[in-house]
Amino acid sequence: MGNQNNDEDDTEQQIEMFKVKKLIKNLEAARGNGTSMISLIIPPGTQISQVAKMLSDEYGTASNIKSRVNRLSVLGAITSTQQRLKLYNKCPKNGLVMYCGTVVTDEGKERKVNIDFEPFKQINTSLYLCDNKFHTEDLNELLMDDEAFGFIIMDGNGCLYGTVQGSAKEILHKFSVDLPKKHGRGGQSAL
Repeated sequence: MGNQNNDEDDTEQQIEMFKVKKLIKNLEAARGNGTSMISLIIPPGTQISQVAKMLSDEYGTASNIKSRVNRLSVLGAITSTQQRLKLYNKCPKNGLVMYCGTVVTDEGKERKVNIDFEPFKQINTSLYLCDNKFHTEDLNELLMDDEAFGFIIMDGNGCLYGTVQGSAKEILHKFSVDLPKKHGRGGQSAL
């Protein structure tokens, strides 16, 4: 029974990896006019309100762009990102990945793209970029098959057991001890 659950988990992860590979391929092929394509990666534990404030500040900065067409497309992309962000009241446990912007199709027409998802494994990267392409380098790291390594850290105060897998760290157990310290007194023996 336990082996069957492992097989299902492996199959599920393979499906998720396939979806991410396909998404990366589509995102890498997409190009836009100006810097109207936003790549946003939020690591787990980040406050959504903090990211929303950063986007509001960016909106203010983007209002000063000289080129009217570029300014409007950047402001539109930031607005789309803000709207998508409002769908989340807290950051998912594996982080959040968002791609918003206007891409130019093969026929030369403009099409809006809004993609947001929780990655299938923890992403410990923070990224915000406005560019003429989507940045997918950090998504590629998710596809690397990471082996988990265990580690033990000991000192005079206690011990910690944990694992490292890719860039994700997890503390499994931690305990502290009160050992008597070496006393500073003493001298030579009388022999």
